[in-house]
Amino acid sequence: MAWLRLLLLGCCCTVWPLAAQESVPVRVVMPQQNALAQQLVLSGSLTAKQDAQLSSRTAGLVARVLVDAGSIVNQGQPLLKLDTAVAEHELAQRQAAFNAAQVRYDEQQRLVGEAQQLISQQLFPQSELSLRQAALAEAEAARQQAKAAVAQQQEILARHTLTAPFAGVVAKRFTDVGEWLALGTPVLQLVSLSPLLLDVQVPQEYFSELSSLRRIDVRPDLVPGVTLSASLLAAVPVGDSNARSFLARLQVSEGGQQLLPGSSASATLFFERDDSTVLVVPPDALLRHPDGNFSVFSINNNTAERHLVKLGRSTEQGVEIVSGLPKQLPVVVRGNETLRDGQRVQVLAQDKE
Repeated sequence: MAWLRLLLLGCCCTVWPLAAQESVPVRVVMPQQNALAQQLVLSGSLTAKQDAQLSSRTAGLVARVLVDAGSIVNQGQPLLKLDTAVAEHELAQRQAAFNAAQVRYDEQQRLVGEAQQLISQQLFPQSELSLRQAALAEAEAARQQAKAAVAQQQEILARHTLTAPFAGVVAKRFTDVGEWLALGTPVLQLVSLSPLLLDVQVPQEYFSELSSLRRIDVRPDLVPGVTLSASLLAAVPVGDSNARSFLARLQVSEGGQQLLPGSSASATLFFERDDSTVLVVPPDALLRHPDGNFSVFSINNNTAERHLVKLGRSTEQGVEIVSGLPKQLPVVVRGNETLRDGQRVQVLAQDKE
């Protein structure tokens, strides 16, 4: 009887695999074959387009400091004033000298006019007129020299006031009231807040592809979740021999966001490509194997077929499939986690990629 029970048990075991398998519900999409936009993600720091250490344009004693670190200033706004007492006295002296030269010029002009009137009446020699005209020319030269001296001293007096060459924020202050400043001594550091630049190091193999750059997205770490546009301002054609990269400078369109120079940000560069020989599938279609390889399930006559695939680059449309995937078959993007090769499926819907 024991052999009969073993026989019956064996029959039951062989019957189980023959049971009809249930269809697994899946969602699918069709792989795309289009011109792709290649992505390159780089990190860098935001820098100001204008960052200057302002210096005194003349030597003098600091009389007033009108701003401090953190002050936001406009272009042309006074920032610092030097003591102007000596410069004002010198201007008064030169103005007086110009006034005297003007009086002498006016007198010589009167004498020339008088001589011309007498000569017309034949009451004055021609040689005397020539002498008076020469004296008038000399007086005019002296007047112009005095006028230039006044303008020079006015410029010197104006240089006792330091004004902002551009709008921005005062980052540092290096002086205080009562200090004597030599010519060219740094007194303030002024940094512009707009526009901002993003400097990134681009791998050398992408230098020739900058001509096909389609767009640039910037994500500042200071404002999470915000994406800003940027443009390529300059690419320095000198590579870094250690990193095998070159500097690319991007100008960020702030879009109303308050960004800070010195903060970090990431840039995504999109390059247009004419290569249309590869297929593109959504990342959800990929299954990663323990050995590091990838596979994709396609659907043929409501049956799942596993394909080992070779991946290319990630793009904004999806992931490139270089080889291993048929072109005309849809691929599974939902329900492929537990799917097996040769298993029957029920296609719920075909999504649009």
